[in-house]
Parts: sequence; C-alpha cells; structure tokens
Amino acid sequence: MKRFLMSVVCLMLIIAAYESPGVVRQAVANDWAEFRGGDAQGVAVESKPPMTWTAEKNVVWKVGIAGQGWSSPIVYRNRIYLTSAVPREGGKPKDQSLRTLCLDPETGATVWDVEVFAQTDDQTENIHGKNSHASPTPVARDERIYIHFGTQGSACLSLDGEIIWSTKVLEYSPVHGNGSSPVITDNAMIVSCDGSNAQFVAALDIENGTLKWKKERLPTPSGVPQKFAFCSPRLIHIDGQDLVVSPAANNVIAYSPETGDEIWNVEYKGFSVVPQPVYGHGLIYVCTGFGTPSLLAIDPTGTGNATSTHIKWQTDRAVPHTPSLMLVGDEMYFMSDKGILTCVDAKTGKQHWQERIGGNYSASPVYADGKIYFPSEAGETVVVRASTTFEELARNTLDERIMATFTVDGDAFIVRTETQLYKIAERVE
Repeated sequence: MKRFLMSVVCLMLIIAAYESPGVVRQAVANDWAEFRGGDAQGVAVESKPPMTWTAEKNVVWKVGIAGQGWSSPIVYRNRIYLTSAVPREGGKPKDQSLRTLCLDPETGATVWDVEVFAQTDDQTENIHGKNSHASPTPVARDERIYIHFGTQGSACLSLDGEIIWSTKVLEYSPVHGNGSSPVITDNAMIVSCDGSNAQFVAALDIENGTLKWKKERLPTPSGVPQKFAFCSPRLIHIDGQDLVVSPAANNVIAYSPETGDEIWNVEYKGFSVVPQPVYGHGLIYVCTGFGTPSLLAIDPTGTGNATSTHIKWQTDRAVPHTPSLMLVGDEMYFMSDKGILTCVDAKTGKQHWQERIGGNYSASPVYADGKIYFPSEAGETVVVRASTTFEELARNTLDERIMATFTVDGDAFIVRTETQLYKIAERVE
C-alpha cells in the first residue's frame, strides 16, 4: 500500500510539473534538458550539490573537451550532451568543425562525437572575445537532441548521434557571433536571430527542419542604430494562451508559438540583449541590454503596444547585461557583469539588499538547496544564501575561466570551463 501511494504521489508531481503555470512544457524529472534546466530558470528544487570545491576537492571526474564552446551541457536520459567548435588542422582561423558530443555522466567518457556542420573561414564573421562558435545550448525532447549554431545551421540528432535533419535556412549576419539558444514546443524549434542585416524570430518544424514561420522584428526607434541581440526566447503559458517572449534590440515581443503572430510588445532603449527572461508571480522579467540597462517586470496579458500600460515596476540599478536573473520564491536576485549582487522583492521591485561581490560575470546563476551559485569569468563561484538578508557562504575556484552556465545532474554540477568538463559532487575523502 505504501509503495502504491508513493507511486501516486510521484505521478501527481509529474502531472503538476507539466501543468505548472509559466511554462509550456516541463522536462522529465532528473533531466536538465535545455538552457537553465527544465523550468528554464536555473532552479533545481530537489538537488543537493556541494557548497564547496576546488580543482581537486569534490571533483568526481574531469575530462578535456576539444575545441571551444560556451554552450552549456545538458543532461538527458542519463547522458550528457554538449556542442563544441574544433579548429580544422591546417585550416584558416575560422575553419571549424561544429560538433555535438555525448558523454557518460558516471565516468565522463565520450560515448560519441559527431560533426554536424563544417564552418569555413569565408562563411562566417568575427566573434567577440567572450564568445565562441558554439555558444547556443542544445535542447532535448522526445528522444531527440536539437542543435543550433546560429546562422551556421540547425539540426536534430538521435540519442545515438545520427543526424535526422539539418538546415541552413536561417540566414543573417551575426554581430560578435551567435548566442541565442533554441526552445522547443510540441511541434517547433523556435530561435531568435538578431544580426546586423536582419532581425527575426523563426520556427522550424521539429520533424524535418522546414521553416514553419518567420517574423521580422518591429522597427527600432528613430536614432537607435544598434539592432543586434543574443537573447534566448522564453516560453510561458498565461490565461490559457501559450506565448514565446523574445527580447530584441529596443523592444521585447510576445509571439504566438503556433503562427508567429505578435501578441504584445514593450519598447525600451537597449541592444545586445543577453539575459533570458524569467517568469513568476504573473510577471515576465526582462533585462534591456546595453545602452540603458533596466530590469522590467511586465504583465504579459496585454495586447499591442503595452509599454505604457503593462510595466508593473522597473529598476536601473546594477542590472546585468549578460547573466540571467534568478527568481526564488518572492525574491529576485541578479548579478551585474561587474560583480554587484542585488536582491529585490519580485512583486514590487523593493530592494532588500545590494552587495559588491567583485569579479566579472557572464554565466547565469543556479539555485539548489537554499543556495544560489554565481560563477565568475575567472572561474570563481560565489555561493550565497537565498534570503532577504545577505549571507555569503563560500567561494570556490577552478583553474580556468567560466562562461557557460552550470548544469545540474542529480546532486552534482556539470561545469564547463575553457578546456575542461567537471562533474562536481560531494565526496567523502
């Protein structure tokens, strides 16, 4: 009887996860199958990873990863998947083999390693020093892995590494390289493409990669020349309606994921937007990027231009340009690129505290076991308690810089540094 009741409870939890407001669809328990996990917000409710580590302490394994990539790993069906751009031997600087790798999470051993696209020097532009040729994070769904290398191509792979389809239908000229990770609906892979010559959001059919719809961005305001952005879209469900919320330069737009129709937009002055929106308390939280960085809390129930009617609160103090926000309960935490950490009331924007942590930050934070982990570009991870009172708990240093967001695998972190992949978990010495 006890076992039966436990099974019923587990089933109810899974159903609740799929029906949870704020997401179109959740990943299966224990999977971290897209950028920032199954809730797309970096929250690992049941995980208990270690609070402290070094390059040797609490390291289960460490393996070298050929090439370079700042995409985050994902964990799906007891496998780790990640992408990398490997320079071609004897080739020109931008001649890259764009690859997808599958690793065993118990040992770190490579299960398979497949070239998905061959990038040539004359077919790509320069990237920023903080970027890579493999920055968008893969997403897994229904026994498939969906890969996006920006304008260099998108693809669908089986869990065994077979390329099911690939396409280069999304053409534009990226500024500083690619960065936006895809999201998956029941029938489409949706990507934001905001380059120098074209800015649009597109949906690819997940069965064959054909273009389902493509929506050009709204015009930028007069006198605002910058049009590029790198932000990953966010899927939400509100008032019986699915929305894909995609920040661009100078405005954020909510689209119908089925048709690409624009539902609402909010204007701002900002470009090169990176932080992915987060959702909670009936609000979608958006950072406006470089230029005039602000954090906007938007009621997503509007239609048309909702700039003057649906911004519920905003702040301009120490707003991040690159790391995404962290929503835990009623509090919003955010780390500026220059190391200023802030906690505010997520419903009102009222500040609880603000502390200068130091360092430079690009990776997004992760929450687990009452703690928030903030990895710096130098490889130091600052751990603070999730609380309305500031409390720093630990600082952990690895030997290389970190630009990729942590991935959670049970009670472990999968951490990507410049050349290595670590599995970090509590170990009894």
